[in-house]
Amino acid sequence: MSNDETVLKQKMKEINGYEEALGLIQWDLRTKIPTEGAAYRSDVVGLLSEKIYSLKTSDELKEVIDNVQISTEDPILKQSAKELDREYLKYTKIPSEDYKAFVTLQSQSESIWQQAKETSDFSLLKPYLEDLIAYNRKFARIWGYDNHPYDALLNQYEPGLTTEILDPIFDRLKQALKDLLKRTQKSEVEVDTEMLLHHFPKEDQRAFGELVLEKMGYNFNAGRLDETIHPFAIGINPKDVRVTTRFVENDFRVGLFGTIHEGGHALYEQNFDEDLYETVLKSGASMGVHESQSLFWENMIGRSHAFWESHFDQFRKVAPAAFQTIEFDAFYKAINEVKSSYIRIEADELTYCLHIILRYELEKDLINHDLEVKDLPEAWNEKMHTLLGITPSNDAEGVLQDIHWAAGEFGYFPTYALGYMYAAQLHVAMQRDLDVESIVRMGDFEPIKAWLTEHVHRHGKMKEPLKLIEEISNETFNPDYLINYLTSKYTHLYDC
Repeated sequence: MSNDETVLKQKMKEINGYEEALGLIQWDLRTKIPTEGAAYRSDVVGLLSEKIYSLKTSDELKEVIDNVQISTEDPILKQSAKELDREYLKYTKIPSEDYKAFVTLQSQSESIWQQAKETSDFSLLKPYLEDLIAYNRKFARIWGYDNHPYDALLNQYEPGLTTEILDPIFDRLKQALKDLLKRTQKSEVEVDTEMLLHHFPKEDQRAFGELVLEKMGYNFNAGRLDETIHPFAIGINPKDVRVTTRFVENDFRVGLFGTIHEGGHALYEQNFDEDLYETVLKSGASMGVHESQSLFWENMIGRSHAFWESHFDQFRKVAPAAFQTIEFDAFYKAINEVKSSYIRIEADELTYCLHIILRYELEKDLINHDLEVKDLPEAWNEKMHTLLGITPSNDAEGVLQDIHWAAGEFGYFPTYALGYMYAAQLHVAMQRDLDVESIVRMGDFEPIKAWLTEHVHRHGKMKEPLKLIEEISNETFNPDYLINYLTSKYTHLYDC
């Protein structure tokens, strides 16, 4: 091993150490921290982030990166150097004082967002959001773009993605989903969800959620399940990958499907090849690919008929008495009800992407100066009415429902819909190798987890997202698979 390769490994180990410490703080901020400790902890986030920034932008690291990319024959080190070079170019264009101020603002804003959401008071978040958007506009100018400033932000989460690519895909998807939604709304099939809205103690919900996570293959010896206001999964390192969820005692669906969703993310983080552990490649290929894993498990497995054939009796063992008389077919229809709703993370499969398209269109307008923050709540409500036919009664169930904007994450939301489209394409590819429905009906998910680990998880960031999807499915990215999946499922359920 050359001296440059040795130095690169040492630098990655140092970077990973600081990022692990930062990850623990971020988990704590979102789950356990006392309210009065948040402001002080935000300063620590800023200090750690500044240290990581200085490590990733040092002249010494840049020299090593350049040398390794040219000289090494180790594919992992070559890809690591490539990834570090991408981050170097990203960060060196941003003045260090701007970067530190931005990450400190992110932590402060997340804390304020929790207060704003709890009180449904957008005015609390407004000044923070204005500053965060100003930084994102500035970063977009610094990073550069060809056609639209939003492209510079998209590229941070999904390399190679542009509004020119995404706009026609989302326009087509939007029209297909709106048409399918209208068909279900005109259907004479009645779906009763009241049967699901019984008191279900948190501890019993948690027991079933943990059972499902274990059957998915989630390793509790390398993770844990906690509660939070907005569910997330976080990989501190591949042997410490944490899942969070939010339990609602009069609607078990929120906690259960949130747990399965975040469990899909966690399986990805727990199953990288060990050769990637001490590199910068122990991460998902992209946010879109990461979302494909969570949405695959949540919807294509967790909401499937086959899943509930194998788990309905286990569910009723921990469920309260009110659930014991519910018939299977009525239960299955109820958990797959199509209904325009306010909250994205509680949306049904069919309308979910409409929630994402709403955010995408608003983000583009915000970054392009076509919309200002003060007008955001009204613009949100108008788009909600246009896309879903409903209008939020307050900002907590409207513009304040997600943490992403308060975290300064613009360009992130489209990856949810992209991930759903990836998931549908991967699902079809998996069905060529496995009898997925029979496997799920038997209640043993190990072959599915093994397939995903082999084709997706273990590679981490070794492959570019679109190339990964193409290699697995033997064709280029094709959004028709999601439209076909949803059309088939819901025309059958609603006889429309």
